[in-house]
Amino acid sequence: MKGSSLNTHLGSIKIDNEVIAQYAGSVAVECFGIVGMAGVSMKDGLVHLLKKDSLTRGINVTINNNKLTLDFHVIVAYGVSIIAVSDNLINSVKYKVADTTGIQIEKINIFVEGVRVID
Repeated sequence: MKGSSLNTHLGSIKIDNEVIAQYAGSVAVECFGIVGMAGVSMKDGLVHLLKKDSLTRGINVTINNNKLTLDFHVIVAYGVSIIAVSDNLINSVKYKVADTTGIQIEKINIFVEGVRVID
């Protein structure tokens, strides 16, 4: 299991990276302006919108010295400010993931892989 371990006075808690990615992805898609997570095909370089059940493929979780680094590959809605959407995503994820897991977030990187018109 690749993840983080927290030691408390009652024992240790281990959180898998996949769990952190799943929660961070669910928080991210709730943010205004985020259409969804992006999957990038290394073979042909194409970007596609991931379905809700595969959100974790658009998120990379790295833990160093009990601090999280999250990389988001997202598709944003056409016509919205990418800066505003990014700030909203960073603030929401930083607060909710740190509050839920108890792990400090060191860095959140956002890679905008595309823009899509929403109906």
